[in-house]
Amino acid sequence: MNLIAFFGALESGLIYALMALGVLISFRILDFPDLTADGSFPLGGAVAGICIVAGFNPWLACVFGMAAGMAAGVMTAWLHVKLGILHLLAGILMMTALYSINLRIMNAPNLPLLGQPTVFTPFIDGGNGFWVRVAVVAGVVLVVKLVLDWFFTTETGLSMRATGSNLRMAQAQGINTPWIIILGMAISNGLIALSGALFVQTQGFADVSMGIGTIVIGLAAVIIGEAVLSAKRIFWMTLAVVIGAILYRLFVQIALSSELLRGIGFKSQDLNLVTALLVVIVLMLPKIKAKLSLKKH
Repeated sequence: MNLIAFFGALESGLIYALMALGVLISFRILDFPDLTADGSFPLGGAVAGICIVAGFNPWLACVFGMAAGMAAGVMTAWLHVKLGILHLLAGILMMTALYSINLRIMNAPNLPLLGQPTVFTPFIDGGNGFWVRVAVVAGVVLVVKLVLDWFFTTETGLSMRATGSNLRMAQAQGINTPWIIILGMAISNGLIALSGALFVQTQGFADVSMGIGTIVIGLAAVIIGEAVLSAKRIFWMTLAVVIGAILYRLFVQIALSSELLRGIGFKSQDLNLVTALLVVIVLMLPKIKAKLSLKKH
């Protein structure tokens, strides 16, 4: 893996870290198995792309994309808490609906952004783009992480953690759990959409199918992070997710660059297959670790 490939993997890992932080909120904090991510990721990209083409400031376009993702999260939570639809089914319904919504937003299956300004344009000078994009995305991830760390120390954030840990106890303590779930899902999908908005600006296009496998990537990042840095404090939890997302992308890049995989027939178009295999291995790690611990004792 050369230097350009390394920075590319690092850039993708940081972008996916935003998405993984959103998945952390829904799956770990709220205990809400949400599949909306596969729709809200391209939603953020589609809205940001349309805004950029229309002449909006790229940063403002990211805000609009994030707002669209938050709206999608609110709808998913509303289907669950107000209509009583199973959370897993609510996510599937919203993900399915967002496919058509994204097509309507872009008015086409994809939207090219070549030649359009991005959030990286003011910082790029000559051939420094490969590390400038990494630095800009890293700055965004750092700000989001610190804001989340602060939020989960507030009364609302602690209420959200209590709701995910024990719903009945939270209700007994007088916490408005439906509102907390709606807020948490809004934040979760807003971060996932923000990730999509940055992703399209690094790739130069938005595509309606670019969200396929998003939730798998997010879960992989969360699980890898927990395996590397297991902790209960929110500061270390968010840090672990960021590390997990970066490691995940580096593992994928190494796997695709591996001569061994090429030798047995794997190619670049097998990215999703390699991803699935890596996730299976990651999911097996806690069980293997537990068995080794038992044998040791």
